[in-house]
Amino acid sequence: MAKLAERGMLRRSFVPPKPVRELRDLTRTRAVLTHERTRHKQRGEKLLEDAQIKLTTVLSDIYGVSGRAMLEALIAGERSPVALASLAHGGVKASPSQLAEALRGGFEEHHAFMMRTLLDMIDHLTVQIDKLTARITHLFADHAPTSFTDAGDPDGTGQGLLTPMSDIERLDEIPGVGPGTAQVILAETGLDLAAVFPTPGHLVSWAKLSPRTIQSGNKNTSSRTGKGNPWLRGALGEAAISAARTDTFLGARYRRLVKRRGHMKALVAVARSILVAVWHLMTNPHARYRDLGPDWHNRHQDPHRRTRDLVRQLKALGHDVTLTPAAV
Repeated sequence: MAKLAERGMLRRSFVPPKPVRELRDLTRTRAVLTHERTRHKQRGEKLLEDAQIKLTTVLSDIYGVSGRAMLEALIAGERSPVALASLAHGGVKASPSQLAEALRGGFEEHHAFMMRTLLDMIDHLTVQIDKLTARITHLFADHAPTSFTDAGDPDGTGQGLLTPMSDIERLDEIPGVGPGTAQVILAETGLDLAAVFPTPGHLVSWAKLSPRTIQSGNKNTSSRTGKGNPWLRGALGEAAISAARTDTFLGARYRRLVKRRGHMKALVAVARSILVAVWHLMTNPHARYRDLGPDWHNRHQDPHRRTRDLVRQLKALGHDVTLTPAAV
């Protein structure tokens, strides 16, 4: 390895500049604290179940406005299910009787002490996460250049307008990618993707979102994608899960692949598509994300091949198929 490095035969490792390394520290710390807050919330749910209170069955978020009011009342000593159910706000879908039934249990002083401790920890972590998010946003505003994109013809003059947009705002247009996810992606990949990754394939390979090729003689086989950057893969995985639920091109891509490749491989494919879109947006400051639509594959599919596949499926179900061309 030393001889190869001496002769310049090894590619350089990606070492981001100091501002990007600082962003990495902040986004990674925020992720760790977010996971820690989630862990405390789960312990709070387990504590309620120990007290035979099934609040999670009637509230989508027991730490929301309604759930927090009920928890605070329980800690303060209120034990009447009807009085606790009356603390629910108008947005709660469960009826008062369902809430009262879920709040009927054996909440004791020990549970109140433990719940107070957990809520204080959750509040403290929330404050720290908000501080980190504010600093991350401030650093991105200082270091990330502002792009000017074409806003179309809003005033009807026939001339397009160039509107300033940050990189975070442009990445936010990708389905499944929010501002927080965009911050993590840019903190892990850097702000100058073109200088580090010449093609989107280089970026995808570095992130380990493409199958490895194992060669033995004249035989090539594909293998697992590898570990890659866990922080980047985690953010892209969450974005892929969100995009898979949308009625977009990425959602249609997931639904096409999951039927024959499985859930995990379909998510990796969607995450790869998101990362490719990120590369194109970051290497072209005037580019904007444009969704191809959920029917893109059907519109570009060979009609004869589609007809043949459908006929084969009907024959497999035991039907005799006779096709008659439609009158034009």
